[in-house]
Amino acid sequence: MSDFYQLSAKANDGSDVAMSGYRGKAVLIVNTASKCGFTPQYHGLEELYKSYADRGLVVLGFPCDQFAHQEPGDDAEIASFCQRNFGVTFPLMAKVDVNGDGAHPVFKYLCSKAPGAIGPAVKWNFTKFLVSRDGATIKRYGPTVEPKKIEKDIVKALEV
Repeated sequence: MSDFYQLSAKANDGSDVAMSGYRGKAVLIVNTASKCGFTPQYHGLEELYKSYADRGLVVLGFPCDQFAHQEPGDDAEIASFCQRNFGVTFPLMAKVDVNGDGAHPVFKYLCSKAPGAIGPAVKWNFTKFLVSRDGATIKRYGPTVEPKKIEKDIVKALEV
């Protein structure tokens, strides 16, 4: 794939989500997990979403169980956990792999465009990718980068 907007994914409810539906928006994509030390970042992600959704920010959570089995639930359990514990209202996708042969195409694309400290692979849960309004510019943030630390880049992406 050479274009972010050609990609699609399954939502947490099983419906198809075309990334082309986010054309003109800044999109923050995060691989998430419910039993990770970084799980409290859901609060910060939700704050960003609530603060900037009306200006064109979309946050997409992609649950992943590839790192120390820290996302063991099914899609319904994950959605319930996120809403109950963190008040998550941003879209959650169906659980995916982010590394290896079975990596979801969205993550294959993002990793190829924005390699990280260990190369193209996703290092751990809560790795974040910010996609610009035109779908061309992608910036990666490591798992330890708190959502609040990304706010300045989000504001910049939304001003374009």
